Amino acid sequence: MSFDELLKELQGQKTIEEDPNHISLEKLFSESFMSKHSSFKSFGEFLDKGNFQAKTHEDVNNISGELFDRHVVRETDFSNWESMLATATMEYAGK
Repeated sequence: MSFDELLKELQGQKTIEEDPNHISLEKLFSESFMSKHSSFKSFGEFLDKGNFQAKTHEDVNNISGELFDRHVVRETDFSNWESMLATATMEYAGK
């Protein structure tokens, strides 16, 4: 299943109660978040630009920290992945 197919499938599904520790990457890094902090419209586009393959938080955690941090610095207005993730989490929680 491609990232776009997964995104479309997830957008069509709503859970009664979301677990804040298991928010999908697509919801956490929404189009508005990505547009605000990068030149990308989706987290998938951001990953594709860096040739990273990730569909889950675990996949992202398995990416080399240094390589991913460099990609974050180059392609977003964040200084590293942790700050990008923390900001996305705070903005999502503030909805």
